[in-house]
Amino acid sequence: MATDNHAARAWRPKHDVPDVRPADARKPRKMAGHLAGRAWHALVWGLMAFFLLNVMLLIATVAVNSIATRWFGTPLPQGFTLHWYAKAWADFQLASVLWVTVEVVGAVVLLSIALGVPAAYALARVQFRGKRFALLVFLLPLMVPPVTYGIPMATVMYKVGLAGTLPGVILANLVPALPFVILVMTPFIEQIDPNLEAAARIFGANTWRYFRHVLLPLLVPGMLAAGLLVLVRTIGMFELTFFTAGPSTQTLVVALYYAVFSTGVRAPQSIDAMAMIYMAITLVWVVIALQFVSPTQLVSRVKQERQ
Repeated sequence: MATDNHAARAWRPKHDVPDVRPADARKPRKMAGHLAGRAWHALVWGLMAFFLLNVMLLIATVAVNSIATRWFGTPLPQGFTLHWYAKAWADFQLASVLWVTVEVVGAVVLLSIALGVPAAYALARVQFRGKRFALLVFLLPLMVPPVTYGIPMATVMYKVGLAGTLPGVILANLVPALPFVILVMTPFIEQIDPNLEAAARIFGANTWRYFRHVLLPLLVPGMLAAGLLVLVRTIGMFELTFFTAGPSTQTLVVALYYAVFSTGVRAPQSIDAMAMIYMAITLVWVVIALQFVSPTQLVSRVKQERQ
């Protein structure tokens, strides 16, 4: 009997055995994990800092060279001047180029919102056969490179006489801009309670008053976010504009390409000045747009929907 009791006490499940190791024996393992985490964070931040530093050095080099009288074989330029900015402004006819860019960007933003919001409302509210296929067709320009549909589109425009004209450039840039608006606005419309429209009807509001006083204020953040995306994309859209623009309808990014292509004919400082003008104008547009919309709005909306 004593032997059986001793065997029963000896056999015990492993999970009942307490951890009798001293606390000092578990510290090295925790310290190793902590050091590994800190090393990983340091590596990530170091790579990001290295990338940003290289970008800033490249921008600084272009900026200094654009105002340098002569910079070759010396740590710093021999002198500074704004002559190259004036020369770039005159040689590349930047006044007309900037005006064309403003016209194209403004028209594309307004048309994409005017056409994209109703399309997004239909996709969010109306249930019909082939809805997923229609959404796929709308988003197709975002899934393929612009060159794949830009060349056939430019060919058609040349046949119908739209190539080289301002409406042709606007139409070409509208093709990838419209899916952006639909992609951004559809979640905004889906999260709006459909019962609001029924309540507005009960209180005697017609379609226009419901849209103006109820729906439109709720859609303004999404419309501003979509406009920001379209604005930035249209300023930098090179392929479609290059295929469809003419000598009098070039936007700033196409003019910059021709400036870089003319290296050897014009002074490098003039080309660098052109690049700095393009960068400064793009940053100004983005900063102005960010005064009206926060880039975190879409993220916060998605988080609210998940909660």
